[in-house]
Amino acid sequence: MSRTHLSPARRQADRAGLADEVVDVLVIGGGVTGAGAALDAASRGLTVGLLEARDWAAGTSSRSSKLIHGGLRYLEQLAFPLVREALHERTRLVQTIAPHLVRPLPFLLPLTAPAWQRAYYGAGAALYDALGAALEADRVVPLHRHLSRRATVEAFPALRPDIVRGAIRYWDAQVDDARHTLAVVRTAAGYGARVLSSARVTGLLRDGTGSQAPVVGVQVADLTDGSSFTVRARSVVAATGVWSDDVGAMLGDAAPGLRVRASKGVHLVVPRSAIDGGSLPDGERPGLILRTPTSVLFVIPWGEAWIIGTTDTPWQLDRDHPAASSADIGYLLDQVNRVLSRPVTADQIIGVYAGLRPLLHGEADQTSRLSREHAAVTPVPGLVLVAGGKYTTYRVMAADAVDAATVGLPGVPPSATAHLPLVGARRWDAVRDTAPQLAATSGLPEDAVARLLHRHGDRIGEVLDLVRADPALGRPLPGAAAHLAAEVVHAVTAEGALHLDDVLTRRTRVSITTPHRGTGSAPAVAALMAETLGWGRERTEREVAHYRARVEAERESQRMPDDRTADAARLGAPDVRAAV
Repeated sequence: MSRTHLSPARRQADRAGLADEVVDVLVIGGGVTGAGAALDAASRGLTVGLLEARDWAAGTSSRSSKLIHGGLRYLEQLAFPLVREALHERTRLVQTIAPHLVRPLPFLLPLTAPAWQRAYYGAGAALYDALGAALEADRVVPLHRHLSRRATVEAFPALRPDIVRGAIRYWDAQVDDARHTLAVVRTAAGYGARVLSSARVTGLLRDGTGSQAPVVGVQVADLTDGSSFTVRARSVVAATGVWSDDVGAMLGDAAPGLRVRASKGVHLVVPRSAIDGGSLPDGERPGLILRTPTSVLFVIPWGEAWIIGTTDTPWQLDRDHPAASSADIGYLLDQVNRVLSRPVTADQIIGVYAGLRPLLHGEADQTSRLSREHAAVTPVPGLVLVAGGKYTTYRVMAADAVDAATVGLPGVPPSATAHLPLVGARRWDAVRDTAPQLAATSGLPEDAVARLLHRHGDRIGEVLDLVRADPALGRPLPGAAAHLAAEVVHAVTAEGALHLDDVLTRRTRVSITTPHRGTGSAPAVAALMAETLGWGRERTEREVAHYRARVEAERESQRMPDDRTADAARLGAPDVRAAV
């Protein structure tokens, strides 16, 4: 069994080990930054624990715009160091760290005003290219170029020819955020980190009673069985995003050192047929980036669908399950339809998701103007809080947090993650073009194998072996033909999935890419999980019932007129993990 497999047996062993040992670094939070910190510390040779209250990437890290980008709009804020850092991380992810999960993607920036707009945006795109060039001797994305009105409409026929005067084409990159975060967790586990999901931190252990008494560990509630245990550590890193203030509150009188505000970002998913996106001469299907009154709007190709997003509004309600309202949906449709010749309608929407960005508290009233920079602070000895930043720069945030956490530990080497491939990436160049051969030997359709390659990289054999052992697992899931039954079994045996929601929402994206939002696949997926995890009939039915209730609560929230009523509707379905 691979050391990177997050199997039920591995979870049991890690739970026992964490309760018995004193780890060098204990990380709270299984989003991309926390996972990155666990990998950073483990790859330096330190003993590491990683705790996540729900599922890996269950919060912000599975609800992003699915982009790895420098942030073109931040150039207007003169945030040149932030953009440069993010663009260099983009290069590392595309070239080395996760090339199977992160791929270059072209965007069109439509021009709708006279010549000054082309000059202004063109200068910004040129600067964007220049800031990303230092590490790109072998450039992973092409340079920007200007398109005429005719070339623009040919590349993206859905654009209104009466208002579009041309476009600037530039490149960024796209990622399956949940699967990428999972790959970071699995890679950390491969380096020896003990990783535990469904493990909620309920308190901090202190060595003394004063406000500056060092933190020496945490109290944990295991949400799989209701038990509690403690984990002791030489240093604790809290990478909890919009939950950072909760950890600060556990310090009592000690100042938390940083404050975080939550900004809600809502995304719509519509079928490919809803927008005539066309293609570029090289065959690439481009996305759009549009200016809005408060921010920017992306139209992003995503398999056989489009993602339209995002909003950027303050959120002070439930953080576990942020809700999209009808006002959010209407805003996104209004903005995108300003430039489309055939409007996207509400009845074409097949998926909606909302996530919360953790922004460092500042003076600005609008969350869209708060800094996307990050901070790592030590409010009391033994505790590091890291927050802010953006998905693209998770690795830098993680390295900074581990640097701060290991100041008192002698002989700790520097971070090595800049050139460390994740699970699935090490032999990507050797397997990336092997879909025809693998299809021939596995009996699967070539397009199914191609999709598996971009989900699992050079670990595709783990899934294909399941199909060879049981050909029935090579069948598509009911209601979700883009996924195989084998992927469900693999999600349980190797990817740490504990609940039906984990599989339908994060190991796959059936919850946002099918009109039924996963309810049509739920019974079959639950049956596969039951066989692997030993669920009885009652547990299996409970998982399906919960999932259906969650989907209905989300649909109801999206009919509500504002944040408060949408939040109340969404809370009608409780979290599948037991309350503590």
